[in-house]
This record gives sequence, structure tokens and C-alpha cells, in this order.
Amino acid sequence: MTQLPPYDSFPEIHNELVLLRDILTTEAEAIIDISYYYGKKATTTEDVLLMLAKIQKDYTEGNAINWGIIETTSGQIAGSCGYYRGFENGTGELGCILLEEFRGKGLMTSAMQLAIRFGWEQMKLNRIISLTKKDNTKAIQLLKRLGFVATAHLENNYVEFELKKPNS
Repeated sequence: MTQLPPYDSFPEIHNELVLLRDILTTEAEAIIDISYYYGKKATTTEDVLLMLAKIQKDYTEGNAINWGIIETTSGQIAGSCGYYRGFENGTGELGCILLEEFRGKGLMTSAMQLAIRFGWEQMKLNRIISLTKKDNTKAIQLLKRLGFVATAHLENNYVEFELKKPNS
């Protein structure tokens, strides 16, 4: 049986490098530079708070789950990742973004591995997609390293990657 959002309590998942948990409103200022909602970038703390409210509404309506990525050694928010835009046909769209000062430490790989496992095991997804710009070489390297395969070239210089659930 599919176990899609919302959940009785917001799921927290972790490994040795990262903790994925709900983003706190007190962290809004720290994530201005990486806050987007449907392609619109935040420019103020108020923008971030409005976006977090929209993301929370999406979660409550069962269309998304968004985690803050917390670096375990510092306890600081490093970025975010999650599933967005609904779950039609057992498919989840996974997105991620990391603050520049936390890049190159393996945090995003760890966060994405946790989110992917959550998608397979808890949400019972059978397919995960991810969209990125064709010139975002770091994101493309990450997706390929995680087993994603490019499946479509889209408008506005985007490419779609897909990860199919491994046979259990």
C-alpha cells in the first residue's frame, strides 16, 4: 500500500553525515540564497517564509515532502531536498539544492541516498525523476552517480533524469 504524505509526524531520516528534517522558520534567513518555489527565487526572509508556507500546504495536501539538510557535525542547515509536484503513477520528482559553503563534502549524495531510500521503502514509489539544467554539470554528475539515466530533453535547457525502482 502506498504511504504518501502527509504523515502523522514529519519523518526525520539520517546517516552519519546528514539529518533530513522539517525546515524551521528560524532558518529562513540562512536559506535565502537557495530558496525557490516553482522557479521563483526568494530575495528576502519574508519570501522564504511565504515559500515555506506554500511547501507546507503542498505537504498537507499530499503533493510534496521537503526536508532541510542538516550537516550533523555542525548542526547547521546546509540545503534542502524533497519530492515535489505530486506522485502520479507512482512517480516522485526529487529535487535538491545546497548552500555553496557546504558543497564538496558528500552531504548532497548522502541526503539524496536517504531521500531515494525513503521514496522506495516508505512512499512505495516505482520511479523517481529529477530535472536539471543541461549545463549544471555537478547536478548531472550527482544524478548519474546515484544511478539516474537521462530520459528526455525538455524546454528551457532542462533535461529529465529517471531512476527506476530496483527489483527487490
